[in-house]
Amino acid sequence: MNELLLSEISTLWKKKSLPALRSRLCAENPIDIAEVLEALESEDAKSLPTLYRLLPKELAAEVFIAFDGDTEERLIGALSDKELSETLSELFYDDTADLIEEMPAGVVKRILKNSSAADRAEINKLLKFGDDSAGSIMTTELVRLQKEMTVGDALNHIRSVALHKETIYTCYVTDRTRHLNGVISALTLLTAPTDKTVGELMQPNVIAVQTSTDREEVARILEKYDFLALPVVDSENRLVGIVTVDDAMVVIHEETEEDFAKMAAITPSEDPYLKTPVLKLFKSRIPWLMLLMFTATFTGMIISSFESALAAKVVLTVFIPMLMGTGGNCGSQSSTTVIRALSLGEIKLSDTLRVLFKEFRVSLLCGVCLAVFEFVKVMTLDRALIGGGIDVLVALTVSLTLVATVFMAKLIGAALPLAASKLKLDPAVMASPFITTLVDTLSLCMYFVIASALLGL
Repeated sequence: MNELLLSEISTLWKKKSLPALRSRLCAENPIDIAEVLEALESEDAKSLPTLYRLLPKELAAEVFIAFDGDTEERLIGALSDKELSETLSELFYDDTADLIEEMPAGVVKRILKNSSAADRAEINKLLKFGDDSAGSIMTTELVRLQKEMTVGDALNHIRSVALHKETIYTCYVTDRTRHLNGVISALTLLTAPTDKTVGELMQPNVIAVQTSTDREEVARILEKYDFLALPVVDSENRLVGIVTVDDAMVVIHEETEEDFAKMAAITPSEDPYLKTPVLKLFKSRIPWLMLLMFTATFTGMIISSFESALAAKVVLTVFIPMLMGTGGNCGSQSSTTVIRALSLGEIKLSDTLRVLFKEFRVSLLCGVCLAVFEFVKVMTLDRALIGGGIDVLVALTVSLTLVATVFMAKLIGAALPLAASKLKLDPAVMASPFITTLVDTLSLCMYFVIASALLGL
């Protein structure tokens, strides 16, 4: 659909058929319009501001928010103060706050200059909250009702403010000092007798979060209860805003991207891959690579300390990569499982012993199964391919080391994310690269200790 739309818009743009362009664009979804305008801009830079100006104010604001940060910045630079002011007046406060956080200082000054004093006051309220808090992702544009209102009065109030609120499907009931008393849906109001009061119909037990609540927790609550919006209150239970489901989806996406980056030993970045400069990618990766390379020194020291044992039984070196690789894979499996469970709220720190006991049982099953398989493989396939030096004791050494390595790797993989969570760190930091390096070191130690005992090295 976007390819067809892009082709049509591109053809009309080349013909300079502005009325036809306006009509065609107005029939489309704001997200699709934004994608098409960004694609067309890559062919003709002048197309973006011209086509954007063709859109009605309300639609233009929705399209503006759908652009990526770079496109927003370029468009702001192309718009006059009056045009920018009109666009900003149509944005919800949380969208404007997000825009300010993304833009360079010069652009921020221009945004604030072209915002009304009332808008700036609301935006500043949102900007004062911590980046990872509910307050930072909430909007203050909500429908607020009072218990004394009749259903008819409430519906009239919603009609009068609906265009300026982010959602009208869930309405919140407060007293005159904004203390949260209850919640009521638009469906309830539409289907109730008009002489009933809001207080009679509302649900008094409201699930709400504090402004300081972590935004991941907010997203989990929205998902758990299948809400369209979640009220945010201050320390005195006064309603200050709501978090809508679309904001929660953004949080989940951003946190997932961040966890993936940390699990791969990369400093998280909000920029799309193709728009991230090479130097920035280099800076995000090199510190972790240098740290992991440094820690790998311990592996070399262990091999060096057992040099005489390896010289006496050179065939032992053949199995080092397999043991290290298996240990790293086992640790990664456990850490990934535990990190996921922590992020979804499936386990808590109080479940540490249960988690470790479960991984203990899994590690024994996996270790024994892999050891039996490896013993058979060493005595058949490896012995046939490698030849001399491989006997029952060597196969037993490798198999026993495999059991110990799997056992150790899975317990470490499960314990480290839990320890990180206990220390208020992101559990994703304790993922594959870090665990692999640690397990490699310990597995080599066990390998040479077992080899020394069984083979008399």
